[in-house]
Amino acid sequence: MKKKRRGGIGWHALGIVIVAVWVILFGLLVRKVHFTYTDSGQETMDALVPLESGRREWKEIFLKDRKIGYAVNEIRPSADGYIVQEEMFLRMNLMGLASGVHTVVFGDVDESFRIRKFRFRMLSGAVGFEASGRMEGDGLVVETGMEGERRTQRIPMGQAPLMAVSMAHVFTKRELTVGEVFRFPIFDPASMSQKNTEIRVVARESVRIRGISYDAVRLEAELWGNAMTFWVDEQGVTLKETGFMGLTAVRSSAATAPENIQGSGDLDFYDISSITPDRSIPRPRKVSFLRVRLDGVEDVKIDRKVWDRGRQHFSDNVMEIEIEHPPFTSTYERPMDPVEEAFDGLLSPEFNIESDHPEITRQAEAVAGFERDPLQAARKVQEWVWETLEKRPVVSVPSALDVLRTRVGDCNEHATLTAALLRALGIPARIVVGLVYTRGKFFYHAWNEVYVGDWISMDTTLNQMPADATHIKLLEGNLDKQVDVMGLIGRLQVKVMDYRHD
Repeated sequence: MKKKRRGGIGWHALGIVIVAVWVILFGLLVRKVHFTYTDSGQETMDALVPLESGRREWKEIFLKDRKIGYAVNEIRPSADGYIVQEEMFLRMNLMGLASGVHTVVFGDVDESFRIRKFRFRMLSGAVGFEASGRMEGDGLVVETGMEGERRTQRIPMGQAPLMAVSMAHVFTKRELTVGEVFRFPIFDPASMSQKNTEIRVVARESVRIRGISYDAVRLEAELWGNAMTFWVDEQGVTLKETGFMGLTAVRSSAATAPENIQGSGDLDFYDISSITPDRSIPRPRKVSFLRVRLDGVEDVKIDRKVWDRGRQHFSDNVMEIEIEHPPFTSTYERPMDPVEEAFDGLLSPEFNIESDHPEITRQAEAVAGFERDPLQAARKVQEWVWETLEKRPVVSVPSALDVLRTRVGDCNEHATLTAALLRALGIPARIVVGLVYTRGKFFYHAWNEVYVGDWISMDTTLNQMPADATHIKLLEGNLDKQVDVMGLIGRLQVKVMDYRHD
């Protein structure tokens, strides 16, 4: 078998996080049909001013003062509503490799900006992702996947959502009052997740762009635990946006926005988000026990139940991880039958874990062969994924089916394909996201846990079962759960208290 392990080690779990931040920051879907004030029950929709002509806005995108891309937003009237669209082009450095990303968000909305249809498409090199949706009754019917491989799911909404790319019009010709607070949930088709957020009108002040001062209103928001700031002018046009990982968007023009894109250069997205502990850990792949103190987590909204179970114990900000000790013994033959209720969702296909697709099931059976012991079958899957996938950073929405076909990806792609193959074999499996130590730092990372009688960690990026104790699990679940890690980035600090080797 041809080995495809070459290339940078695919440690990092931030691909989907970066996608989520970018497409949310520059506009996706707002679930409610109206904002709600804290000081009155007035609905913003009552105050909308009809848009009689089209409008196009350009933005330049910077990472810590380096221009890495641009975006263009367009709103134009249609016969009975509006067409809204935003395109974004980005160039960044991931693990020393230059990567380009192109996203397009398109929406067909009614006169109140209630969505009728939307389409989201992202391309990064040879890797692509597409989602589209339409309102049917009180639900949003969403299709995902590239042409020829569309999968459908229905998301209950109650009311048609707004397109966030049209949010600027909500503020158009509306006098904002300092102290007002707007609250609403947002829906992100990249991760199929929905989160509550609020925008606060903080102050009237001057903002400088290229040496020119503009009178503006400053609005602040919190998204997935990260502070974001917006400045809008008297017409409701966004002048500047700042937020996650030092990303900044500045109002520009058609002539200027696409020019002089530097890319992130020596600013690597993964290094920016990494955590340098107070002391180094030698031979991390051989660490069997680790005790660390986690600071900066007090106000982060994340499910901490997973921090204190299985091989991890968490108390008073101290985390202890001890790897699972062999010998491991399977308590059933695959496929698990009957299926215990606790494992039902961990054997089923879900968004981008297409464990029921014929290509996935054929490959899983080819890898496992006649092996009925779930532990031994899982080891075969681990070895095959590790041998087969080329380790390369990818900014994408990982799909098990796409990964099976492209055979390329970092830890997200490894974990997603592994989960799909194991579930196809009737073996409960889940994705987990956390930290792993390498090259003197803790990096965000994704791996798996597989149930064979007990839960055992497995990392197909590193070919480990169980995974070494520098793997610190922070959350478990699919993309809608994984984006919660955003609240920790830039806040989490790690102090190494103790460790042991095998």
